[in-house]
Amino acid sequence: MPFKSKAQRRKFAQLLVEGKISNQTFEEWNRETGAKKLPERVGRTPSEKKPKRNVRRLRSGGGEN
Repeated sequence: MPFKSKAQRRKFAQLLVEGKISNQTFEEWNRETGAKKLPERVGRTPSEKKPKRNVRRLRSGGGEN
């Protein structure tokens, strides 16, 4: 699976240094990414956002009784 961003590549490099992933895994991801120009970070797509909830607020004081 190729890297999606520069931040992700840095995180994997950090995990490699800490010994949490193998050199083979890092090299595989790096090879699949190739020489692509990666964005610094990848944001969420609109479909991933949490749906908005309609919240009715109660008015305090006076009003309908």
